Amino acid sequence: MNLLALTSLLDGSSPSGEESQHGFQHKAVLASEVVAYLELKGDGIYVDATFGRGGHTRAILQQLGPNGRVYALDKDPAAVTAANLVKDSRLIVRQGSFTELQAWMQELELLGKVDGILLDLGVSSPQLDDPLRGFSFQKDGPLDMRMDPDSGQDAATWINNAAEEEIARVLKEYGEERFSRRIAGAIVKARAVNPFTTTLQLAAVVAKANPKWEKHKHPATRAFQAIRIFVNNELKELAECLEQCLEVLAVGGRLLTISFHSLEYRIVKQFINKHVRGGDFPSELPLREDQLAVRLKRIKGAIRPMDKEIAENSRARSAVLRVVEKLS
Repeated sequence: MNLLALTSLLDGSSPSGEESQHGFQHKAVLASEVVAYLELKGDGIYVDATFGRGGHTRAILQQLGPNGRVYALDKDPAAVTAANLVKDSRLIVRQGSFTELQAWMQELELLGKVDGILLDLGVSSPQLDDPLRGFSFQKDGPLDMRMDPDSGQDAATWINNAAEEEIARVLKEYGEERFSRRIAGAIVKARAVNPFTTTLQLAAVVAKANPKWEKHKHPATRAFQAIRIFVNNELKELAECLEQCLEVLAVGGRLLTISFHSLEYRIVKQFINKHVRGGDFPSELPLREDQLAVRLKRIKGAIRPMDKEIAENSRARSAVLRVVEKLS
């Protein structure tokens, strides 16, 4: 079975990219590259720490033998439900943040024994496409934005109660929004009249307050990204998970990350540079080799989707895959 047909079976879409049985499109980004760079072993142990709808996991399972295993994590209960529909004894699923990865592997006595880990970061297509999840600024729905809708504070609660200065900080820090103060002021003014409850209500206020719309980009894109990242604590959890991966991987095991925006890129690159160099210190500092604690080898950096994949799945256009291997 070729990879395109395999992925269509796994994620519920047709090979032509038609909608799944749930009505949401989903394509696993850079799936063939992930399979190639994991250098899969038939009896290997792998972790998909961001299962989503399982396109990557199922592509991996196709290459494993009967003794191979994939351990899958996801915060989203809908993703876990999808994973449980995969009737394959080689797949073991758990709901939770990927910051639970090390503890989970320790429970299973798999610390230092995992051959490969995949982190496909950010929000998934089914989450974006379902208006009830509250991620989209183009479809009206409740202003939620939580990866796990049963846990934590939703976006509406935060946006209706946070101080103007705090909103501006979040928009600037997590959305790199140039007009963060202006937009924050408009949000506070609007909520005094009508508290925010829906996505399109917030998107309209942000768009009106944004004085310079970027070409081919919705004016609320950066604000929605910022709020989503903040509500889900995405960047802190990413940094924490990356360090855990070092303890979970076997020597020679590979870590693959797929990131989609500059904030994710930066955290992943800083982590890789630190452990490729052997420490978090200025590169010009003279140190002997025996003073370094080099733990990673860079295998491939900044792998981007081919034009054909981007044409078939526009959400792949900003994806960047990086591959490292554990040395010690």
